[in-house]
Amino acid sequence: MSDTATIFPALKYDDAPAAVAWLQKAFGFAEHAVHKAPDGGIAHAEMKFGNAMIMFGSTGKPDPANPWSTERMGIYMCVPDIDAHYARAKAAGAEIVRPLADTSYGAREYSARDAGGHLWSFGTYDPWKG
Repeated sequence: MSDTATIFPALKYDDAPAAVAWLQKAFGFAEHAVHKAPDGGIAHAEMKFGNAMIMFGSTGKPDPANPWSTERMGIYMCVPDIDAHYARAKAAGAEIVRPLADTSYGAREYSARDAGGHLWSFGTYDPWKG
């Protein structure tokens, strides 16, 4: 079993660049990866604290094809056998809001809402490995 987490809180900030500095100063997080967006915001950031990690980015324009475009907080979980996980979620009646697909960054992911309406994404991307 891994010593690092495989579940990652995912956040959106109106001012994500300021959040990077604030999370370091106030909560003691360290940068793991920060990918800037062309508009000066942050496309994707990962910050770690011990063996825990959060992921976040800047808020953006609503995109009907991407449920994360309007969500302020959700959960990402790294899953080794994503196809089996997707089949299990569908069979259980999970509300799939982004179908399983390959991503531009080499992962395979899908998103679903749980019984309480919370947004989750599951995928093969492991932030610890980059």
